[in-house]
Amino acid sequence: MTKPCAIIGWSSGKDCAYALHKVRQEGEIEVVAMLSTTNEAFDRVAMHGTRNALLRAQARAAGLPLIEVPLPFPCSNEEYEARMEAAMDKVKALDVTHMVFGDLFLEDVRDYRIKQLAPTGITPVFPVWGIPTDQLARMIIADGFDARIVTCDPSKMPRDLCGRRYDERFLADLPEGVDPCGENGEFHSAVVAGPIFSAPIPVETGETVERDGFIYTDLIPTNAA
Repeated sequence: MTKPCAIIGWSSGKDCAYALHKVRQEGEIEVVAMLSTTNEAFDRVAMHGTRNALLRAQARAAGLPLIEVPLPFPCSNEEYEARMEAAMDKVKALDVTHMVFGDLFLEDVRDYRIKQLAPTGITPVFPVWGIPTDQLARMIIADGFDARIVTCDPSKMPRDLCGRRYDERFLADLPEGVDPCGENGEFHSAVVAGPIFSAPIPVETGETVERDGFIYTDLIPTNAA
């Protein structure tokens, strides 16, 4: 029997990466593409600040085509929804029936995704939803993912944690009250190696800057095509 086809909402970070890993392990649906929103003013992933070159390297390493949704900066909610609607036309052309998300526990975000997908007939899938985040953090590390912290909110955690590898030492250094997966927006990551990739993505760490109240550490792929 042919498996249902899915697309994954891809942010470049550890949670969506682990969601892809879990879906592939379970084997009930087949992820056939990634969908990512990017900031067209900065050539980077929206929110995370990951370079588009690294985003594309991730897609190649995962063996999946990438559908990019470039967004203006700043971007109104109306413009966001219009561009996403246009992107979903490309998604439906792939005979996709499901869309995978890496959301963990934010009910409002989950409800928004369900609402936006309802008119399309595409079923949302949340493979890591409800896993306690302290447990999930250690699952990500134990399963061999190499994620780097690329963005952090300095009002919630020390700025020098930006640029660090997501590992047990990083978790131990997080202040009390910071979610270990950063689900409240405390930090974002970019994955450069793990079981979902055919090979690690070589990167070098660039400069760390403060922009719009957030700290960003640049992660530069060294063999990007």
